[in-house]
Amino acid sequence: MSPAEALLGFTAAAAVLTVLPGLDTALVLRAAAVEGSKRATLAGLGIAIGCLVWGAAAAVGLGALLAASHLAFTLLKWAGAAYLLWLGIGLISRPRKTFDMEAVEGAPIGDDFAWMRRGLTTNLLNPKIGVFYVSFLPQFMAQGVPAGPFLFLLAAVHASIGMIWFALLIAAMAPIARTLKRPAVVTWLDRLTGGVFVAFAARLALEKA
Repeated sequence: MSPAEALLGFTAAAAVLTVLPGLDTALVLRAAAVEGSKRATLAGLGIAIGCLVWGAAAAVGLGALLAASHLAFTLLKWAGAAYLLWLGIGLISRPRKTFDMEAVEGAPIGDDFAWMRRGLTTNLLNPKIGVFYVSFLPQFMAQGVPAGPFLFLLAAVHASIGMIWFALLIAAMAPIARTLKRPAVVTWLDRLTGGVFVAFAARLALEKA
């Protein structure tokens, strides 16, 4: 696919995946509820920086792999697609019923920027982010561009979408928090995300057919 097609496709996919309730969303909502919008914004910024760190690590590794062996990179793409297919089927068949914000400790922190550090460390200590990037980013590798920089660009797009989503969460914290606690909403979001994962795996299979 062309760079423009890859960017548009990834942006659409990342937007869907960003709204899936998870630890990052819970942290920002808890910070907004307990500490206010400023500290919630800093927590979101820390999460975005963590995504960039994971994205840079994935881009360097994947770029080096592509430079060393196109076959190895292709095999990794297929392995990533299989992993996404497995995740997608799991989300569709076993969606969650609840999203528990109380799972994130909300004790006050005196230093404003400590919330940014909390967001950063929460993200960096979650190895699922790294696995996700290694599985997800290669599915949107464009033709005719350097692999490492382009894959990092995709990670930066994801981080930017995340910040926009966090801003919306903070601005409408109460109604969004109530909405995310509804079992039907959590189940729908899980199944939607599962469908996106399955679609990626199917797209790759059809491309190679």
